[in-house]
Amino acid sequence: MDVKVKPIGIDLRRSAENSRFYRITGIIMEKFTTHTGLVVPLDIANVDTDQIIPKQFLQKTERVGFGKHLFHDSRYLDHSGKEPNPEFILNKPEYQGSSILLARENFGCGSSREHAPWALEEYGFKVVIAPSFADIFYGNCINIGLLPIKLNEDEIEQLFAQAEGAKLNLNVDLPNNKVSFTNADGKQIEFNFNLSKFQQYSLENGVDSVGWTLGKLDKIEAFEAKMPAWQ
Repeated sequence: MDVKVKPIGIDLRRSAENSRFYRITGIIMEKFTTHTGLVVPLDIANVDTDQIIPKQFLQKTERVGFGKHLFHDSRYLDHSGKEPNPEFILNKPEYQGSSILLARENFGCGSSREHAPWALEEYGFKVVIAPSFADIFYGNCINIGLLPIKLNEDEIEQLFAQAEGAKLNLNVDLPNNKVSFTNADGKQIEFNFNLSKFQQYSLENGVDSVGWTLGKLDKIEAFEAKMPAWQ
């Protein structure tokens, strides 16, 4: 008896319309070109993802509702999150409205939870700057349009010195891969950073790998149409 086996295909258009995962990825990312914002200095090394968003708040997969829990155990003195810790940097009045987080080495280490960059983004951060990042955290930032910038230790020290007392408004220029500011002496300072070509494309165009693939949908369908039926 002959048995005909139909090829197994993926309806990308239907997946795009119906997948909750797809709805929360790159297609709704904001395009990133330039940004100017107040820098808040978090002078702590090896900040892990459980510090960024504690495990008890990882109860859903939608990318909303995490900003209020960002750095929960540091921001609050109580478990319910009703008593702010006045000593924590994000709670200081002069840093309210900050959109650029300055951190130390190995930021985002620990578990691979995507909720960590989600919480940072929802809180209001557009950029995170550090001398190094955990690789998975770094990629998760790119996937939602949160720009992670690596600078060398000397440049990081200069930024920390300038950011003390909420004195640093930083200009971020993604197309030209540079950050700049005016120091206390009125001198314009610039630092350069690097991204891969695909990371740069993703941020500037507001798409992740899923969005990029769906942008090639016509070519994918044309290729599938030329494939012979399996027998």
